[in-house]
Amino acid sequence: MGKAGRFACVFTPMALTIASLICLIIVGLGGTNKNNSTYNSLYFFRANTTDINVSPTDLNIPHNPLTDAIINQTTDAAKDALDIKDFYHVSLWNYCAGDFDKGQDKVTYCSPRKNQFWFNPVEVWGLNNTGVEKLFSDELRSGLNAYQKATKWMFIAYVVAVVATIVEIFVGIFALFSRLGSLATTIVSTVSSLFLIGFALTATILYTTLMGSFNDAVKQYNIRGSLGHNMFVVTWLAVAFSFAAGLFWLISSCCCSGRSNKIKYGDESGRKGKYERVDSPYGHRDGAAHFQAGPGYQAPHHGVPLNNVGNKATAYEPYRTANV
Repeated sequence: MGKAGRFACVFTPMALTIASLICLIIVGLGGTNKNNSTYNSLYFFRANTTDINVSPTDLNIPHNPLTDAIINQTTDAAKDALDIKDFYHVSLWNYCAGDFDKGQDKVTYCSPRKNQFWFNPVEVWGLNNTGVEKLFSDELRSGLNAYQKATKWMFIAYVVAVVATIVEIFVGIFALFSRLGSLATTIVSTVSSLFLIGFALTATILYTTLMGSFNDAVKQYNIRGSLGHNMFVVTWLAVAFSFAAGLFWLISSCCCSGRSNKIKYGDESGRKGKYERVDSPYGHRDGAAHFQAGPGYQAPHHGVPLNNVGNKATAYEPYRTANV
């Protein structure tokens, strides 16, 4: 296999690595532009507060038509006063919020991007020091605390995975020239895959658990949480591409040497500067001499000179040097 074969062998893992990096970039673009519908569809978690409602029983007051009307008006007024939107999307760097417009999501605000971001509903919804946050269950508050800590590791794993994937692409260029370069790229690819898998697993488990705790705690207020399908699909596609790239990098380090099998000193039909067999003077190429022994018998020469020493002929030379 020559250089062309080596290039073909390295092209596949290189393309898979680039595909993995593109997926990671797409994950990072989620929620970065409120005017881009594609970016707005990339989120880990969604809180739907369209039908938010507070029951009189939640506030320990009598349940009757009058209190229901007061509570409904108070809830709507409070929602407008606190500027609570119809939905909230939680992405990697920030959150975005908006309202429903003719059945379509219309994002109106995206918070500033922040490292190790986590979504705090008490702070975002302006419930600090209002007493409303006390209505949240202990399970939800515990889940939010765990969520805050886990987002730090998730963010670090994402950054390391992106950096390692970029390094993998640059180191992969040296894999074109030797299997040692492929081995070095395989090591970098392993680091990238491990942190990428860690990021994907953490995000999946974290937001799945958060969704369950969130829904159990606020379902009585008609607030619903759900996962972002698109974000998780892109995340796990990045994992699949990275894993496949590492496998092909490993194969290219064992095979695809790039050395040519061509014989330097000629081909099989005529090797220059080599000894080659000649016809037997007795008419047989295999060197098996068939002659009649007896006094006075002389072997036919067939044009092959014999070296004479005295009056006796020496044995013929079965090989000769050609093209010298």
